Amino acid sequence: MRRHRKAFSHLRGLVGRTCLVAVVVVGMVPVLAGVSIASEGGAVGLDPALAPYKPVSGISGNLNSIGSDTLNNLMTFWAEAFRKVYPNVNIQVEGKGSATAPPALIEGTAQLGPMSRPMKAEEEEAFAKKHGYKPTQIGVAIDALAVFVHRDNPIHGLTLQQIDCMFSKTRKSGYREITVWGQVGLTGPWEKLPLSLYGRNSASGTYAFFKEHALLKGDFKDTVKEQPGSAAVVNGVAKDRAGVGYSGIGYLTSEVRAVPLALKSTEPLAEPTFENAMSGKYPLGRVLYIYVNRKPNEPLQPLVAEFLKYVLSREGQEIVVKDGYGPLPARMVSQQLESLR
Repeated sequence: MRRHRKAFSHLRGLVGRTCLVAVVVVGMVPVLAGVSIASEGGAVGLDPALAPYKPVSGISGNLNSIGSDTLNNLMTFWAEAFRKVYPNVNIQVEGKGSATAPPALIEGTAQLGPMSRPMKAEEEEAFAKKHGYKPTQIGVAIDALAVFVHRDNPIHGLTLQQIDCMFSKTRKSGYREITVWGQVGLTGPWEKLPLSLYGRNSASGTYAFFKEHALLKGDFKDTVKEQPGSAAVVNGVAKDRAGVGYSGIGYLTSEVRAVPLALKSTEPLAEPTFENAMSGKYPLGRVLYIYVNRKPNEPLQPLVAEFLKYVLSREGQEIVVKDGYGPLPARMVSQQLESLR
């Protein structure tokens, strides 16, 4: 179970340490209208110590963002808000999976590399081989990687051991294979209903995170229906009564349920809230990142630096909440800002 603990111990460690007007988007983007921020007395609130963004003069030019599908919508909303401050900025956002970010940063085809997982050692090494130093990692939001079922599914909760036996053909948790809903406690018409599995493809950071922390680096079953994006996973489950799939909590809709999870059967179930992700009660909490190419002891290009400062500002973190993710605490923001200096 050590690998499951690592998923959120890293998250808690981060918290504890001190003009052409255009936005081009590749992929589906939901509308933010009608989603409010629960800043006081609600489930998700902004840290009151978060500072507002302070515009500077002379910001213009082009930015390319290539990487995470999970972050695709957030990058788009940040880009749209940023260009309202700086109308002479053009930002193109492409979200085909976290694995596409490192090559784009290495080759210089993107200045921003959003990722829903940390870079792998071999990705950092490939970057360092080309540039002579490692890329800079900036945490930008908190996510609870959710396991979704059809809204009519009455399942009370699942353990990561059960999830491993549902999705993995190697079952490194050591338990028997789960193929029907009755094996996780459902009765009546659900008892003999076969599982219908939905997931991401191997270019996805969400795929890699789920594989490492839920499947203990085991192999996915061949029957998992791989989808090109997070929204497609949720849409598939929404239309499939027997469906179960995984993606970032920001893709939750009224057509699916996010199942409470526990590390193992001897621990209490936890809802996929950001408070539970931060505390470690929810076993699949993670940080979402933007990677950039920053030479040691040299400032970032002003356009890149100001975009990241906007993302980490009060206004930027308000957008995080509106898109269904968790905002960073002020202490964590301060740490990320230090990486830009």
